[in-house]
Amino acid sequence: MPKVALFNKEGQQVGELELRDDIFGLQPNTALLHQVVTAYLANQRQGTHDTKTRGEVRGGGRKPWRQKGTGRARQGSIRAPHWRGGGVVFGPHPRSYRLEVPKKMRRLALKQALSAKVADGNFVVLDSYDIETPKTKEVVRLLKTFGTEKALIVTATHNPNVYKSARNIPGTAVMAARDLNTYEVLKAPKVIITQEAVAVVEEVLG
Repeated sequence: MPKVALFNKEGQQVGELELRDDIFGLQPNTALLHQVVTAYLANQRQGTHDTKTRGEVRGGGRKPWRQKGTGRARQGSIRAPHWRGGGVVFGPHPRSYRLEVPKKMRRLALKQALSAKVADGNFVVLDSYDIETPKTKEVVRLLKTFGTEKALIVTATHNPNVYKSARNIPGTAVMAARDLNTYEVLKAPKVIITQEAVAVVEEVLG
């Protein structure tokens, strides 16, 4: 079973923590991680983009000039795609980008992402972490303590004070343990998680 150091928020080691091998000790599968991350990003897209076809652009109802006798090319509407201000031929229209990934695959990918962070030494466990009132410099101090400018901070449950303290820091996110996803874990250069949150992750994914 993998072991990691247990720190307090000042960066002092206060013990060790054993992690479950079936969650934090797996070998990453690049193809699986790619598939899950691609689906996650695709599902974030709203798909509300729209362009107007020649039938939707205002105007162009009258034939600009007669069919024959002018010496000019025949035209049926000034809103045809090759006219300035005309419709768009193959432009985007509202659609769903949703991709489905089986639940077992999503869970396995999350375990592998967490395992990769542990293996790389970018998985920091705190004995506890709380902020009495929202204060950005508290989180900045925590990040500097562990040698990073941005990280994913994981708490056992939603913590409004920690969330508000970190939301102005570029590249730093705060999530509850039950809301973890593969994309956020892989994107973060370092994962800082509380001991209580580790227990929640092991309960959910175990």
